Amino acid sequence: MNAPVLVLNTNTKRENGRKAQLANIMAGKTVADLIRTCLGPKSMLKMLIDPQAGVTITSDGNSVLRDLTVEHPAAKYMIELSRTQDETVGDGTTSVVILCGEVLQVAEPWIQKGIHPTIIISGFLDALEDALESLHEISTTIDLSNPKVVSGVVRSCIGTTFMNTWNDILCKLAIEAVTICAGGDLMKAKGKEDIDTKRYARVEKIAGGEFSESMVVKGVVLNKDVVHSKMRRRIDKPRVVLLDCSLEYTKGESQTDVEVTTATDFGKLIELEEQYVKRLCENIIRVKPDLVITEKGISDIAQHYLQKAGISALRRVRKNDNLRLARATGASIVYRTEDLKETDVGVAGLFEVKKIGDEYYAFISECEKSTACTILLRGGSKDVLNEVERNLQDAMASCKNLIARPELVPGGGASEMHIATTLSKKAKNIEGKKQWPYSSIAVAMEVIPRTLAANCGVDVVKVITELRAKHLSNKENSTFGIDGMKGTIVDMKELGVWEPYEVKAQCIKTAIEAACTLLRVDDVVSGIKNENAGQQSQAGTQQAAMMPQVE
Repeated sequence: MNAPVLVLNTNTKRENGRKAQLANIMAGKTVADLIRTCLGPKSMLKMLIDPQAGVTITSDGNSVLRDLTVEHPAAKYMIELSRTQDETVGDGTTSVVILCGEVLQVAEPWIQKGIHPTIIISGFLDALEDALESLHEISTTIDLSNPKVVSGVVRSCIGTTFMNTWNDILCKLAIEAVTICAGGDLMKAKGKEDIDTKRYARVEKIAGGEFSESMVVKGVVLNKDVVHSKMRRRIDKPRVVLLDCSLEYTKGESQTDVEVTTATDFGKLIELEEQYVKRLCENIIRVKPDLVITEKGISDIAQHYLQKAGISALRRVRKNDNLRLARATGASIVYRTEDLKETDVGVAGLFEVKKIGDEYYAFISECEKSTACTILLRGGSKDVLNEVERNLQDAMASCKNLIARPELVPGGGASEMHIATTLSKKAKNIEGKKQWPYSSIAVAMEVIPRTLAANCGVDVVKVITELRAKHLSNKENSTFGIDGMKGTIVDMKELGVWEPYEVKAQCIKTAIEAACTLLRVDDVVSGIKNENAGQQSQAGTQQAAMMPQVE
């Protein structure tokens, strides 16, 4: 009998065929179950403790998964799924993971019965196509010029979070910030997909005060004070100059030796430094600014010359803050004071330094053509402010999605139940083995209303059966869903719970396509050789061989 031939390294672990597929399904289901209770307005909170013993309390699915450390590759893939959803549309991060986990779960019995994954995937993709078509049937277009409608959509998107107590204020802040970043008019920005709120709508969190004191500043707020105590702390309509160079004597890059023979020579050196700094300041004073902001330092001599000229100055501003200032004031960032021209000077409405708590904050606000803003958040503690910021990002993402595609679909699981009933009807007309996985997607889509009902603590089977019967009885009942607060069946049109079409479509597409990718994996090989690790272990072995052995 021939000896077995070893192709792979003995340290390599390998799972293939049905075993690998079932392991991936199990990992996906575990991650989905972990954040299942985070869905809906009655969601539970998760307490996360980091290695430094810092505590985060949140109901945001993406935040929970982002801080998790997992070993299984399929579980890592599921976490990546939530991050992708967050980056693409900014909302639906919990729903996409729950839905993907459910799609994997309904695929499990067909894998165990020996149906080839290709047939299952084919059925799933056909169901996805029909699901998106069905979703488009119940979508309605909205008028972006009506602030009540836009506010209602944003409110229903953040109504599922921990912050639903202050919904009205949060909606107002989010819509105002997105409107400024979009150029001041939502209707003109319709169809625009490149509104960058992450870069140009900065959130400044200041602990203390009441949440109702939060506001959107049409401009930039910096945690800075003027560099000289005699500089003006309030200027109306200031002329602003933005610099990316230091206003101090630049020392040579290489080591320089200076031999001083007399006392006057040393004085001459200091005088040369002063002349250099004075020349820098004269270049700035030439364009008659009221406010100078630089990313680098400002020496004491430069502060003196600027203060004498009646110019206020801020130093060591971050690069991204300087870019936002350029968008807010219309100024150009200059890298050498010699290149400063009249066209590089910007204008703001008001410059004011305020003391909030123990910190000084510089407000460059009331900028007329600003497409950058700062959202000032006040609250009792850092934990509350962090949670407010997470929910505010979701609200701004919803508003952005409405601008990109102003279409809505009913929330509260109504859209998912409509898709489920439509697919279950269409499944009867499909021939062959493909019919089984196709109809499984209809079952999987019910997970969202089922989870909403479960998180409300009502009888899940009874409520879901009633909702399914309502959708099947009449096509006009497609807007009926679960009231996330009470767990009862209500018309989402009357309740005013809507979701952007873009978020819902992306959620369904991502979930089903991700499940198909995991089902296509039939071999998991771990323990692949790392060259650096191999060299280190070899060096360790040689070192151990050279060590004298003690008996």
